[in-house]
Amino acid sequence: MNKVVALISEELGVRQAQVEAAVRLLDEGATVPFIARYRKEATEGLDDTQLRRLEDRLGYLRELEERRGVVLRSIEEQGKLTEALRAAIEAADSKVRLEDLYLPYKPKRRTKAQIAREAGLEPLAEGLLGDPAQVPEVMAAAFVDTDKGVADVKAALDGARQILLERFAEDPELAGELREAVWDGGVLRARVVEGKEQAGLKFSDYFDFQEPLKTVPSHRALALLRGRNEGVLALELGLTEEQDASCQGALARRFGVRDQVRAADAWLMDSVRLAWRAKLFTRLDLELKNRLREAAEEEAIRVFAANLKDLLLAAPAGRLPILGLDPGLRTGVKVAVVDSTGKVVATDTVYPHVPHNRWDASIARLAQLAAAHQVKLVSIGNGTASRETDRLVRDLCKRHPELGLRSVVVSEAGASVYSASEYASQELPELDVSLRGAVSIARRLQDPLAELVKIEPKSIGVGQYQHDVNQTRLVHSLETVVEDCVNAVGVDVNTASPPLLSQVSGLNRSIAENLVRYRDEHGAFVSRAELKRVPRLGERTFQQAAGFLRIPDGSNPLDGSAVHPEAYPVVERILRHTALTAKALMGRCDVLRALDPTRFTDEKFGLPTVQDILAELEKPGRDPRPELKTAVFREGVESLADLQPGMVLEGTVTNVANFGAFVDIGVHQDGLVHISAMAERFVKDPREVVKAGDVVRVKVLEVDAERRRIALSMRLGDEAGASKPPVREPLPKARIKENNAPPSRRESSPPTAGSMAEAFRRARGPR
Repeated sequence: MNKVVALISEELGVRQAQVEAAVRLLDEGATVPFIARYRKEATEGLDDTQLRRLEDRLGYLRELEERRGVVLRSIEEQGKLTEALRAAIEAADSKVRLEDLYLPYKPKRRTKAQIAREAGLEPLAEGLLGDPAQVPEVMAAAFVDTDKGVADVKAALDGARQILLERFAEDPELAGELREAVWDGGVLRARVVEGKEQAGLKFSDYFDFQEPLKTVPSHRALALLRGRNEGVLALELGLTEEQDASCQGALARRFGVRDQVRAADAWLMDSVRLAWRAKLFTRLDLELKNRLREAAEEEAIRVFAANLKDLLLAAPAGRLPILGLDPGLRTGVKVAVVDSTGKVVATDTVYPHVPHNRWDASIARLAQLAAAHQVKLVSIGNGTASRETDRLVRDLCKRHPELGLRSVVVSEAGASVYSASEYASQELPELDVSLRGAVSIARRLQDPLAELVKIEPKSIGVGQYQHDVNQTRLVHSLETVVEDCVNAVGVDVNTASPPLLSQVSGLNRSIAENLVRYRDEHGAFVSRAELKRVPRLGERTFQQAAGFLRIPDGSNPLDGSAVHPEAYPVVERILRHTALTAKALMGRCDVLRALDPTRFTDEKFGLPTVQDILAELEKPGRDPRPELKTAVFREGVESLADLQPGMVLEGTVTNVANFGAFVDIGVHQDGLVHISAMAERFVKDPREVVKAGDVVRVKVLEVDAERRRIALSMRLGDEAGASKPPVREPLPKARIKENNAPPSRRESSPPTAGSMAEAFRRARGPR
């Protein structure tokens, strides 16, 4: 355990005492949000990002320690565990290094090398390696034994070679050295599988492609791997002749093989070449492609998590009645009105568009609903017919200015998934599936976080090849994002749904349902203390959850704040000092900022907690999310056909990938701002410039109606037609030497912004 703590401490750049405290709290069942917010004294201020990294590394290193124990026991049982080997295994700092050390001792199927050893050929192999001056054929003659399966000299030498090949290939130090050499110098090449040109047209950018292995970005790696998995692309790892010779040379040096024109030198050099080509390179080829895949998956998961966080923490409209519209043509526009608490108070379907064309009747019905329920905001889903429906609402506003309506187009990503879900059928049993979508669209404007937690995160559709990555890691990462976002905002315990409550620190789905059931049976909670009456919500759970559960209009004003009940005594000391009530003190910046925090500390609550309490009292229950801003789409631009290069439009960022950002400009097809067109300066990560939900102005550079691709730029001075990113310098193809792979026909240029947009559009999942 001390080794694990020391390593995490070094990686995070914090003291071991901080790590030890965090590990202890995690092992006791505390959640990351709780530790980050309410245990700052214990961890000396580790934030949620550091704690998440700590939690992930703790899991990995504990798995490593468990595997280390298995390896040591296995080798010890074989009677082959030396002190030097034990020391090397104890020092292994990664699973890859540990498996390299274990490989020579790992139980395996009966190999050719094992058969050769059983035939007594190991002394022959050792003899030739130790004394290359001996003539192989002469020495091998003494090992011919038909009873042992060694029929002749050739069979004896073949067996001896198999023993050497296995030894060469399983040397852990050599494997580690060559793995990094191939990673640094290798080239990943792709070619189209013969006969798959038409079926795999979406991968056409990679039909003849090569790039240094270690520089392949995650989105391109996942596209290449998807092409391989679909049988369209063949992926090959290649080295230059110099690199190939260097790797063979390293192997030869490791085992003292040199060509000095001695009798066995040629035979030994052939063994080295064969060990490299048939054993080591084949193994490294597989391992490094897996490394590339794992790195690409981790990056894709990071991108998805970042986008999801931005979407969950998008600006809420707040507690206002909302009229939600789920656009449609033939099937009509589904309408739902929710009150300030999100309760459905009215539903309907109107048919303003073709083929029905009941425009005036639809406006009249919407005006009636808005007036009856005092609606001021209209939420319009951004799917099919959204622009037509947006035009309908604008006409409604013109005809009925007295209503004071304002419309917002929102992402309906995942709305259909929610509508058909088991939870939606329980929450809205009386509504048809089609109307549930309109309810979701209304609520996600009112409070995006509260609504989106009802949908499986990976169905929200803001990822980068999310269906190609490790689903267990993806789900875990997204669940932590949801948990962090929910607890950062806090939850109104009297209005929250079970899915929202289940994301609160310390709660699970069962306790959340018990809480809602208790609320339904006994009425609204009036104090946090009352939460302890909920079945299965014991003291430990209460401690973890209470600070994140808010009761805005409860009997104690502090229950509506982020001040934890365990710290109420600190507030009482502050109240006695100021001679004010809690209600009178809350929001009094002049009084609170004049206080000396050190006056109110004690053995249990240190300066960080007191400072947090004073900040919370200044703005009790403050919402960390931004104010609502919306893009205004240009009139008359409703489809790809309406776009012209050079147009400057306003849009909303819907997704951010490593290669750029997708922007909804109101034409039912997101455009791509390539990373090279995001700013006048160099941009390493698109998230330096934008995040999902941002409103941006963009220029249309190029429109490909046939392939439904739109190239955009945030540099409004760019000329139309400049949609391609800077071209990478081509590799010196003539110097590439493939290992068991045919040469490429031509050097490929990098994918254009449009091609990447298409690839990502196909990969991003349901909208």
